[in-house]
Amino acid sequence: MTEPTSDTLLEVSGLTKHFPVRGGVLQRTKARVRAVDGLDFTVRRGETLGLVGESGSGKSTTGRLVLRLIEPTAGRVVFDGVDVLKLGRGAMRDMRSRMQMIFQDPYSSLDPQATVADSIGEPLSVHEGLRGAKRDGRVVELLERVGLKPQHLHRYPYEFSGGQRQRICIARALALKPDLLVCDEPVSALDVSIQAQVINLLKSIQRDTGISLLFISHDLSVVRHVSDRIAVMYLGRIVEIGDSEQIYTQPRHPYTETLLSAIPVPNPVTQRRRERILLRGEPPSPLDPPSGCRFHTRCQYAMDVCAVEEPVLAPAGRGSSACHLHDYGPGLGGGTVLDLEPTHRPVPA
Repeated sequence: MTEPTSDTLLEVSGLTKHFPVRGGVLQRTKARVRAVDGLDFTVRRGETLGLVGESGSGKSTTGRLVLRLIEPTAGRVVFDGVDVLKLGRGAMRDMRSRMQMIFQDPYSSLDPQATVADSIGEPLSVHEGLRGAKRDGRVVELLERVGLKPQHLHRYPYEFSGGQRQRICIARALALKPDLLVCDEPVSALDVSIQAQVINLLKSIQRDTGISLLFISHDLSVVRHVSDRIAVMYLGRIVEIGDSEQIYTQPRHPYTETLLSAIPVPNPVTQRRRERILLRGEPPSPLDPPSGCRFHTRCQYAMDVCAVEEPVLAPAGRGSSACHLHDYGPGLGGGTVLDLEPTHRPVPA
């Protein structure tokens, strides 16, 4: 393999996915769900980019688009210098050995009629031609890497706990030594104590192998402990992206501040609780997103300009934010969004 020529492993630009809504006798397209609507982001070699947002923001669709499990409507996905959207079926199959995914539900992503050896060994058989004892030997190595035992080799998924099943899924994803691992809500179906074990396992694997992670989650408290940078999604768009600590200590977008205010504090006596921000109205439909800034219908800082002009993702602090407050608001060099006061007439609620 040639030496990498760039620190960037994955570059996504203009990534878009609109799902048609069909109806009538002829099943004509009546509308389109704008699930992902023009994303731009990068993942560096050896880093973890957290992708967060509430349900329906387009996070999971983004992960599937990156791996081309579903075809995009528009955009580019460049992996290690290669635009994967232009690859044919055979070339894409080879590329997928370097790009793997861990799904949310470890039980439904495992074949209930296949043993652990068969589930983990399948990619080894398909891509490397390993069979029999050679394949099982590699599977045992992978099991031990994720904290399972060789005697688990010939057991079935129903014989394992949820955390153990997720470890099996991680072992399967690591079988071909990928460069990128897309983790789609990998711990949301697990108990809190098991979540910590799985997250620590992923961090340990990353330290040992240098793998890059795209970590998708709705839980900001989880993402903080695993991510180097964080991208915040709202209604199919990225509204803020920046270093993990900056996102948590100096959020530059009102939606990010709202998400952070909802994180529960384990011990209110010793930890300062953030002021809780209650959003007004209902989340807009991706079938018909609002004009201008998509968050303006629920934002406490909304101005006239927010309803008519869509903000671009521009530098703000040590990251980037798509918010008109950075064009019109005072004191943006240091404070958080909550330090700001609207400088234009607010849009009526």
